[in-house]
Amino acid sequence: MSTETRSALLDGRVAVVTGGSRGIGRGIALRLARDGADCVITYRRNEAAAADAVAAVIALGRRAHAERLDLGEPEQVGPVFERIASVFGHVDVLVANAAAAAFRPMLEQKPHNVRRTFAISVDSFVAMVQAAVPLMQGRSGRIVLISGVDSFQAMTGHGVLGAAKAAAEALVRGLALELGPLGITVNAVTPGFIETDSSTYYVTEGLGLDYQRATGRLLAATPVRRHGTPEDVAGLVAYLASEAASFLTGQCIVIDGGLTITSPMTRLEGES
Repeated sequence: MSTETRSALLDGRVAVVTGGSRGIGRGIALRLARDGADCVITYRRNEAAAADAVAAVIALGRRAHAERLDLGEPEQVGPVFERIASVFGHVDVLVANAAAAAFRPMLEQKPHNVRRTFAISVDSFVAMVQAAVPLMQGRSGRIVLISGVDSFQAMTGHGVLGAAKAAAEALVRGLALELGPLGITVNAVTPGFIETDSSTYYVTEGLGLDYQRATGRLLAATPVRRHGTPEDVAGLVAYLASEAASFLTGQCIVIDGGLTITSPMTRLEGES
């Protein structure tokens, strides 16, 4: 067992984290493991990264398991959760983190790109909830969607993904209403700019900008004067997964260092 300090907030609980092999998903899985949860990590292609994440969870003294799951094919969800049930017997926390899209202008989007984006963020989210809820019965289940500020702010190349995330956030509210009587809470975490490989790719390849210069401008406009990290997002998810958040449901919580609360006029203050 790792000598790293581990709390007992989630002891005996089983968490499923989609896209848990890297980036924000990996950070969430490791934080939940530090809080005592056993973790199931789903991945689409990178088996080596998934195996590394599993090893990291095991090093924290928790059980871990990886499942290959292409959320672009929602029919795969049911069999995967059947296998999870056979290994762990139940599910307590579902973190719907994985997302994908073709980052191109709306007028250039292909029908299959639109269908796949919505299949991952909407169709498979519904399928996962339907598969997970029977495994949560009587266990104070927690469902957490990882959304993004593109759900309410227009971003270059994010039109389809933003629409899919907005739809998923609407599902969060509907599911919170339906599942509350079962003792299951449903919330969304909506990150702003978080330093990951994906955000680096978006800034440099999607927008064609110099990463340091562009993110430096973001930093100057962010009230807390730092960029977000996967650990920041994971800390909020861990809270939502805990008993301390049992009265919190149906919410979409923005975590962005305060960037979206500021008026564009405040950015004039730094101009000479």
